[in-house]
Amino acid sequence: MLSLSAARTPAASAAKLSRVPSAALHQKTTSAAYFSQKVQLNSLRSSCRAIKSMADSQTISSPKNEQQSPASGKKQALISLSDKKDLAFLGTGLQQLGYTIVSTGGTASALEGSGVSVTKVEQLTHFPEMLDGRVKTLHPNIHGGILARRDQKHHMEALSEHGIGSFEVVVVNLYPFYDKVTSTGDIEFEDGIENIDIGGPAMIRAAAKNHKDVLIVVDTEDYPGLLEFLKGDQDDQQFRRKLAWKAFQHCASYDSAVSEWLWKQTTGDKFPPRFTVPLELKSSLRYGENPHQNAAFYVDKSISEVNAGGIATAIQHHGKEMSYNNYLDADAAWNCVSEFQNPTCVIVKHTNPCGVASRGDILEAYRLAVKADPTSAFGGIVAFNIEVDEVLAKEIREFRSPTDGETRMFYEIVVAPKYTKKGLEILRGKSKTLRILEAKSNEKGKLSLRQVGGGWLAQDSDDLTPQDIQFKVVSDKSPAESELHDAEFAWLCVKHVKSNAIVIAKNNCMLGMGSGQPNRLESLRISMRKAGDEVKGAALASDAFFPFAWNDAVEEACEAGIGVIAEPGGSIRDKDAIECCNKYGVSLLFTNVRHFRH
Repeated sequence: MLSLSAARTPAASAAKLSRVPSAALHQKTTSAAYFSQKVQLNSLRSSCRAIKSMADSQTISSPKNEQQSPASGKKQALISLSDKKDLAFLGTGLQQLGYTIVSTGGTASALEGSGVSVTKVEQLTHFPEMLDGRVKTLHPNIHGGILARRDQKHHMEALSEHGIGSFEVVVVNLYPFYDKVTSTGDIEFEDGIENIDIGGPAMIRAAAKNHKDVLIVVDTEDYPGLLEFLKGDQDDQQFRRKLAWKAFQHCASYDSAVSEWLWKQTTGDKFPPRFTVPLELKSSLRYGENPHQNAAFYVDKSISEVNAGGIATAIQHHGKEMSYNNYLDADAAWNCVSEFQNPTCVIVKHTNPCGVASRGDILEAYRLAVKADPTSAFGGIVAFNIEVDEVLAKEIREFRSPTDGETRMFYEIVVAPKYTKKGLEILRGKSKTLRILEAKSNEKGKLSLRQVGGGWLAQDSDDLTPQDIQFKVVSDKSPAESELHDAEFAWLCVKHVKSNAIVIAKNNCMLGMGSGQPNRLESLRISMRKAGDEVKGAALASDAFFPFAWNDAVEEACEAGIGVIAEPGGSIRDKDAIECCNKYGVSLLFTNVRHFRH
């Protein structure tokens, strides 16, 4: 669970002080204040007796001897569930262990239907379920039985005085709020509100707080472990603490969903002053970026991520378990290839695309993507934005490296939106270790989070495509239609390359790229070296403006034969870049959009 908040204001700090537990202030309490509290307490007790007297006159009642007192020695389990999976197994198991089962509404009916004897909550509270089900278990006869400390004599005397039985086991899960608000079709606001559980979290938190004496279970997977624990008649505090941790985590995740949904119903602002990201462990990883680092992979369970695509929810059809670096590289490849509308292949190494090609024939696109940098492509991640069929799968399996024409290309991962049955079968035969992923494209408009020491950075995802911007001609020469298409293709590629980034492309194929260099000139030289003779007439895209033109990157690109340059513009020396391109007869396009990638 990741909880993020804006900086605390002085007023918030003051509010925090106002919530200091009374125990912390007890020493400062005067005798007069104590006398006042005592009078108020006696008054409260008188009021409670009056309320109890009124309750006894209600239609639902039971003889007092039916209530379980602490002295009776009977063990009680309280069960109230929305998800009734394995309920019969749990109820039968507890009954066989001698527990009296207390339950609510639908849970009680389901237990009785399974042949389990049940005491209904109303028999203990002397109150019917009321306010359309909003109030069922919010009663001292329930919470007193959960919260009483068995090692505190006055707690147990209070239970005895009021005829309240203690609970040794509490099993609760909550209204399906998350499922309701993420189901297909819009949910009415009032319907969402009514699916916010109140009594459930109260019981869970009470039992978890008193976990030394009360076992709290919120996960059906823990039913067998609970029964085994009870059969052993053991007192393992670590087991109890683990269940209590899971209970508080369950409530925290639940509350985060309610908070996220309600914030969107209120303002819709993407950057609230405080928010929580619920993370769920998907797998432990062998190690992190390096073998000496431990690691794990978590799935974001935020409402905004439901059916929103991405590598985290990809299906793995084959191969070794994913590693930390595999996830990073697969994410980079998938995000890049998903940007393109035409059939496209992207090959990534260390999160940078080293080969990108779009063609009507996906086989040709694959070959061209490998050809762009076969040395880097070997051992990389290959991604497609269309189905992998039998023919493409055979090409992936058998294709030889262009460097020697003999070595079969090796990949860590293949990722695509879907596979034919035969295509999947052929890819599985390429290698036992090849990871085959089926993924759904990321939705646009997601919030991007990134950690820094002691904090997190949040921003909109970079979703712009060439169709969203204008390529403004600022040079004397205007690009031909084919050159403009090349510039758009290069620009779409460069947004996925680490800064400083330069991409050279032609005919919907990346010819060379320079990435991650501290200066733009060096990135340019790397990209031109990779493009070789094909640089002539090609398009060049830069992720940011050129700070210098003459005797620098712009002039070197022009001298090498680049036909068109696309860059954001915005430098104090933009005029130099324009004049340089005019001198060499090169088209220069300003996009007014920067694509830094750190």
